[in-house]
Parts: sequence; structure tokens; C-alpha cells
Amino acid sequence: MTENDRSGTPGTPGTGRNDDNTTTPPPYVPAGQEQPTQAPGARGSIRNQEAGVTRARPESLADKRARQQAEAAELVRRQEADAEFERKAKLRKRLLVGSGVTVGVVALVAVWYAVASPREVTAQCTDSSDVIVDDDYCDQTYYSSHGGYSSGGFIYIGGNSYRYNYGGAGTVGQKVSGGSYTAPKGANVSTKSGTTIQRGGFGVSGGSKSGGS
Repeated sequence: MTENDRSGTPGTPGTGRNDDNTTTPPPYVPAGQEQPTQAPGARGSIRNQEAGVTRARPESLADKRARQQAEAAELVRRQEADAEFERKAKLRKRLLVGSGVTVGVVALVAVWYAVASPREVTAQCTDSSDVIVDDDYCDQTYYSSHGGYSSGGFIYIGGNSYRYNYGGAGTVGQKVSGGSYTAPKGANVSTKSGTTIQRGGFGVSGGSKSGGS
């Protein structure tokens, strides 16, 4: 390479040297603008953590106290939740038992009321052909005043016989439909005209005003 070639070729950038092996001084930096250098691991620097190499920072006293307080608070919360669950479970059980007792008492009262309240049965006077006649023919006052008498559940007046039908349907002059000629036990029995034949209740029946009961 000739001297002219060396003088016409600029220095290679970034090498700090010219082609003639002379050192190029660093660029000028005004005072106060120099970049400070930091030692590795100094405060404010960023360190990359590597698995198996980087160690965890030891727990401080404040961190330990905060962790213990959090654990204690969690324990208290769980105990309170368990206590509330037990309280609600006992309350539900008590309500179920109370409901069962109430239902049992209501059923018992209903049965007692049904027994204590006798049914009402209507009696109608009928002749020997099972035709409904006026209630007076079965009334003790009436047949006694007309020379009649009662025997074996029948009432006899002037050669004719009459007796009560209990629970049958029909009106005077019609043949009775249904019913029974045996007085029902434990029932209140009365005629359509309002005469009481039998008083019931708790299986106790009263006597009839006529021999036809």
C-alpha cells in the first residue's frame, strides 16, 4: 500500500485506530454527563433470577408476624363458620321435630273431635208398607192418646203398625228409599218436625221418646 493510499483512506469506524495504527481519542463528553458505572448487584440494579441458583430472601420479623396474624384470623373465621353451621343444623332439626309434633297433635284433635261430634241422622215414621207417614204416628204422646202402644220396635194403632226409618230419603206418601230400621249408635237422631229421638256422643245414646226406636 502506498503513502497516497493511506492518506486517502479514512479510519475504520468503532475501532479507535486509524489505518496507520495511530490511536483515535474518545469523543468529547461535557463535564457532568458522564455515565456512572454500577457494580454488579448494587441497589437499583436488576438481577436475573436463575432456578437453583438464586436464593429466596429470608423472612423478616415483620413478615413472620403478618403471616401468623393471617393464619390466626383464618382459623377464627373457620371456627365461626363451623359454629354457625351447627347452630343452623340444630335449628332445622328442632323445627322438623316441632312440625311433626304439631301434625300429630292436630291429627289427634281431629280424631277426638270426630268422636266427640256425633253425626246427625233424620228419622221418618213409616207404615207396614214402608211408606212414609206423618211423624205423629210414631210419637209416643200421639199413639198413647189414640189407644196405641209400642212393642218390639213397632207402634200399633187401631190394627196398623208403624216404625221409624233412620237415614232414609223421601217425603210423606212416598216409599222410603234407603236408610235402616235400626237406630244408629252414637248419633243424634231427630225427626223432620224437630222431635229428638236419640242423643249421641262418645258412643252413648239416649232413650227414645217412642217405642219405635
